[in-house]
Order: sequence, then C-alpha cells, then structure tokens
Amino acid sequence: MRDFQQPGKSPTFSQNGMCATSHPLAAQVAIQILVNGGNAMDAAIAGAVLLGICEPQSTGIGGDCFVLWKRPNCTKIRALNGSGRAPKAISASLLRDAGEKVVPVYSPHAITIPGAIDAFCHLAENEGRLGLDTLLAPSIYYADNGVPVAPRVAFDWASSAGSLHRSSKLAYLVNGRVPKPGDIFIIPEQAEVLRRVAKYGRDGFYCGEVADDMVTSLRNLGGSHTHDDFFYNSSTPTDPILGHYGNTTFFEHPPNGQGATAILLLNILKHFELTHLDPFDAERIHIEAEATKLAYDARNRFVSDQDYTERLEHMLSHETASRLAELINPQCAINLPSAVCEAVHKDTVYITVVDRDRMAVSMIYSIFHGFGSGMASDKFKILFQNRGAGFTLKEGHPNELAPGKRPMHTIIPAFLQIEDQSIIPFGVMGGAYQPNGHARLISNLIDFELDLQLAIDAPRSFTDEGNLLVERGYSEKVKKKLVNLGHKILVPKIPIGGAQAIKIHTSGILEGASDPRKDGCALGY
Repeated sequence: MRDFQQPGKSPTFSQNGMCATSHPLAAQVAIQILVNGGNAMDAAIAGAVLLGICEPQSTGIGGDCFVLWKRPNCTKIRALNGSGRAPKAISASLLRDAGEKVVPVYSPHAITIPGAIDAFCHLAENEGRLGLDTLLAPSIYYADNGVPVAPRVAFDWASSAGSLHRSSKLAYLVNGRVPKPGDIFIIPEQAEVLRRVAKYGRDGFYCGEVADDMVTSLRNLGGSHTHDDFFYNSSTPTDPILGHYGNTTFFEHPPNGQGATAILLLNILKHFELTHLDPFDAERIHIEAEATKLAYDARNRFVSDQDYTERLEHMLSHETASRLAELINPQCAINLPSAVCEAVHKDTVYITVVDRDRMAVSMIYSIFHGFGSGMASDKFKILFQNRGAGFTLKEGHPNELAPGKRPMHTIIPAFLQIEDQSIIPFGVMGGAYQPNGHARLISNLIDFELDLQLAIDAPRSFTDEGNLLVERGYSEKVKKKLVNLGHKILVPKIPIGGAQAIKIHTSGILEGASDPRKDGCALGY
C-alpha cells in the first residue's frame, strides 16, 4: 500500500467493468459503451479510435494495432495482428542502390500501409455487439467539435511538431502553432473518414475516395504505394507466444511484434535472485540492464515478419537464456553492438478493458514516431505511420525490407495469469522500451510484491544506444553506484514509457491502474 502522505494515486476498484488508458475522455467513452450494452471489445475499439483524436502525436487511423483478448468463460487468449505491410514496389535493394544505409525515418519509403482500421472492423464484426456506427460515433463527435489538449499530450506535441510536413502542418497545428494545455484540437476531415467507415466498413477506408486520397498523396510525396497495396492489406488472426516467470504465465504477441524479447529477458532474469535485492537500488538496475542488452541483441538478429522469423524457438528456449545469463557480470557492464534497425521512439497508446462478463481486451495502437512520418494525406489529413523505419537494409537479414512484408514492430500487448488464476491484461508504451517495461512490471509484481499501481508508478531505467537512462526517481547514490559499475548515466527529459493494467481478481473484483507519466486514468463502474 502506498504512503498516503506522499504524492501518488490509488488503484481503482469496480465490479461491473473497467477501462484503463492514457486519456480520460477515451476511458469515459469506453465505460459509456459498456453501460450501453457493449462488450469489452466494443469499448476498446471506441476508446482506441478516440485516442487518435485526443493524442494525434501518438496514434491515429494511419497506424497499426495489435490485440490480445479473452472471451467470457474461456481460458484461451486470442491474438490479432493489425500491422500493415510494405508496398509491393519497394525493396531494400532499391534503397541501397540509392545510397541509403537505413530506411529514412521521415520519408515515404518508411510509410507502410495502415493496418489498424482493418483490424478494428474485423474485431467489431467478429467479437463486438454494437456495430461500427455506434463505436465510431464518439470519435466523430469529438473530431468535429474538438477535444481540449491534455498536459502530457501538449508536452509531446511540442517535442514532435518539428517532424510535421507541409501536408500536415495546417491540420496538426492549432492556429498555426503548437497547442498549449487546454487549447481545442479539431480535425473534421477525420470525422468524415470515420463516417465512411461507420457506413461501409473497411471499404470506406481501403477503397473509394479515402483510399484515392491516401494513394495520390503518397505518390505525390515520392512513394510507390498503389490502390492494390491498400485494398489487399488485411489483419491476421494468430496465436500468442507465452513464457513463465515465478508463479505466472504471461502471453505476448508473436512476431512481427517484439514480445519474444520480453520472454527472453524474463528467462534471463530467472537466473538471478532478484527477490534478495532492493527493487530501487543499483544492483537490480544493473542486472536488468545487462539482461536487456542481451535480449535486445537477440531481437535485432531474429525478430521480423512472422513468415520470415526462423529462430523463434531458439530465442525462447531456456538453454539460450541460460547461456546469455552466464555472460552477465554482476560487477561490470558489458558493451554490445548497435541495433540494426531504427526502433527508438516514445509515442504509442494502450487501452485495456474488462466487461461485466469478464471478457478482457489488451490493445495497443500507434503511428510509430511522434506524428509518424510527419506526412498526411491532402484531403482527409490522415497521418501516415513510418513503421517501415523498423526494417533493416542489411542484405539477407530476416527483417530486411521487402515487398509486401511486415516490419519488426515495437508495440506489444500482453496478458499475465497468476497461479491463483487472477488475470491481468496490461501494456507498456514507449517504443523500444516495451519488452523491458513488461519485464520490469512483472518483476515488480512477482519479485517485489508491489501492488498494481505501485508497480506502474515505480521509477524506471532503460539501457539504450550505449546509455543507461535513469528516471529522476532514483537517488544520486544509486546513480553513482551505476557509474562505478561502468554505465554511462543519462537522466531523460521525457519519462520512460507509460503503462495501464487491469487485474481480474479471483473474487471477481476489478482493480485498475494507470501510469501517472500520462494524462489517463483507470475508470470503472
């Protein structure tokens, strides 16, 4: 239990339903959907689409999503890959021949086909109750009438606005400037897109005037995208991969997501007695940082489009984790090669919903970097993701850019099942940090027995590009110890990630937690 004399927040408890996400309007809409007879999938879709209006720097209908969910009275966790593919006319060799070493982050070559709308339509039809017209109505209203810009959103908007291209500045600046907290953001063009999706389903987005707008805009920007690339892009049902840690089983989305990295990281951490350490001291940070370096190095070697990932079993094996754990020196930091793909960013949204029947949804939705590629379609102002920057141009690599291929993806939803049968759908935002964030959250819960909200609130660290990022919640004494262990310490200007979770207790009570690093909340009824 937290110290009530210190700043903080308590977990939220309810009986009938719960939503935890990064913006209060989206949480409120999700709860309204539940109260009006929708199920958890309906609520998650309605909330997620609205997050694209409330947090346009982090997500939107030009992006991708991944979803895990559990139906009522069913133990099986299901998965849907809502990530888009590279255009059929692009390849790594074309960019190498043009002199590129990596996929240019803010270029049409980094723009993959948006996958989220197809996924939302598929899920609404196959898992929801209320229909797209009802689910999209709140977002249409707010896109037309505006939402007040929240403080963390304004902070991120300012840090990412420099990426906005001429095609997007008019739509994503307010009166020609970066908005301040409380300014009203309106984007009626996207309300019109959502009306068409509500009426025609996926065809309202991937065909007709909306698709014409996206294809024409991309071609004018120098892209190779075609109408066929959009029309034939579709989400893919799949099965989660799973790991075990302590008395838990945790479920991750398979490649092209990086969930396997979280499993490998926790498999490495099993070899160390973390429960004997202070959760907020240098020794724990050091072991986790070293394990993270090794797990991410494996990610950069093996994770790619599921059709191209050949060494997943090797990556998830206990023998691999044991050998990697032997490389960790508790007294000294190790150096590892740089990443082979561009995967560092901070902008994503996550939403989890549980309904009265205990259907549970874990959904993550992103346009990759802040404002994605920075480019938007001319008429409907759809921001294009730059998820193709997650490819490598290294010849023969499993994640090499290729026609119609999905890139290695950073966003990963998760489920945690504890031995007593309580279940926690959860997610951690923060781009490349996410596997480390999953491992940190699970370790906080299991090794250190923190409650759900405290496990999210606790200070974070992350080893990234040769630096160990350490949030201000750590003392100078801890930082000095880390320097003595060989780490190069940086205190980041931006908090590391964000998280939301809901615990379904065996009693039936719902416990929700939402990260104070974001604007959101856990809301129940």
